[in-house]
Amino acid sequence: MNTYVAFVRGINVGGNGSLPMKELVATLEGIGARNVRTYIQSGNAVFESAEKQAARLSTQLSAEILNRRGFEPYVHILTIEALAKAIAENPYPEAVTDPGSLHLGFLASSPQSPDLKKLSSLRKDSERFHLTEDVFYLHAPEGVGRSKLAASAEKLLGVPMTDRNWKTVCKVMQMARA
Repeated sequence: MNTYVAFVRGINVGGNGSLPMKELVATLEGIGARNVRTYIQSGNAVFESAEKQAARLSTQLSAEILNRRGFEPYVHILTIEALAKAIAENPYPEAVTDPGSLHLGFLASSPQSPDLKKLSSLRKDSERFHLTEDVFYLHAPEGVGRSKLAASAEKLLGVPMTDRNWKTVCKVMQMARA
């Protein structure tokens, strides 16, 4: 069995995309997942599966949510090794003391022509970002809610992404290793 992490984007936010975590568990079990555990109400799950392709699991889970709930969220599924790598490669280790200010945007694929110049122009003086082939790191000490950089990142990167703060990423990793 392989251990995976699922990040489901945009559920249970502002009254849109309602998906109770009990139903997320049942949906994952419906596509063959075992030992499913969730963290908070925003679509974070750790599970085991015999499936070897994370991308196939993402497609299956998204389609199953559409079938059950009538909407199709972006689902990013990664191995615990990929999550560990994202944690280890954090370019802003000093930011972990304020875990709500550090965000990791998990990318569907490697951006082929990201508009880094435009991203830089949207950056507040206090903000920093770093792009790898599969993660967009954002340190936003003033918060992401009013950040033009955070609001435009996905569009300017040119690939779908789902964002989690450092606290969530570390808690999910802890769950995956338990």
